[in-house]
Amino acid sequence: MGYLSTREAYGEALALLGEEREFVVMDADLSKATQTARFAKKYPERFFNMGISEGDMMTTAAGFAATGECVFASTFAMFAAGRSYEQIRNSIAYPRLNVKIGATHGGVLIGEDGASHQCIEDISLMRTIPGMTVLVPCDQYTVFRAVKAAMEMDGPVYLRFGRASSPNVYTQENAKLEIGRGNVLKDGKDITIIAIGDLVYEAVEAAKDLESRGISAAVIDMASVKPIDRELVCTYAEKTGRIITAEDHNIIGGLGSAVAEILAETNQAK
Repeated sequence: MGYLSTREAYGEALALLGEEREFVVMDADLSKATQTARFAKKYPERFFNMGISEGDMMTTAAGFAATGECVFASTFAMFAAGRSYEQIRNSIAYPRLNVKIGATHGGVLIGEDGASHQCIEDISLMRTIPGMTVLVPCDQYTVFRAVKAAMEMDGPVYLRFGRASSPNVYTQENAKLEIGRGNVLKDGKDITIIAIGDLVYEAVEAAKDLESRGISAAVIDMASVKPIDRELVCTYAEKTGRIITAEDHNIIGGLGSAVAEILAETNQAK
């Protein structure tokens, strides 16, 4: 059986959850790429194409949310976190409105879209905003759980997805994603690899290679980048003494920084 990209899984999750929950989806003229077109086809009365006007989409989403609606506002990560940063900061996050930002095409793995679209700063930008939750699922099964978890919590959430097909790390039965918690995919005693998004699969594969070389590597899927699982980071820092982070993002302000901050604050950095 084939697997979906996380952006495809995002569109599928919206379409499925739309059957049981009332929410609004907005897009900035990229619904085929972000896959929100799946929701639009099933629920046209709850879908709004805002055109190539990302800032306007975010403030409109804030207006809908201020009336009690749950809103998913979708576009590429570069246009969401980058072009619409001020609107997200001032109109969505500060008033703690119930807007979920579905940002697809994050990182450099989007390939031929080029440097202007390869957003490697978005996690950093969203992490710094007070009250913003940041989730980066790794495969089609955790995407569904991320979207559902975002929908069930009250407040702004930044959901980051990739473009390319992403191998499954979980099965439909064992997939889990909980806000504020990381998942240990493999235990180990020599080194810990903490990864997010498409790099989780690569971390698992790397751990297998290390195992063949006599190195025992633990692997943690840290889909909840903010709030991050501080206890788990500290536990494995103590257990293995070494931590590597893997992310399709600038280490500055991203997962690497988030982990380093914990180790510095708890005096576990070496």
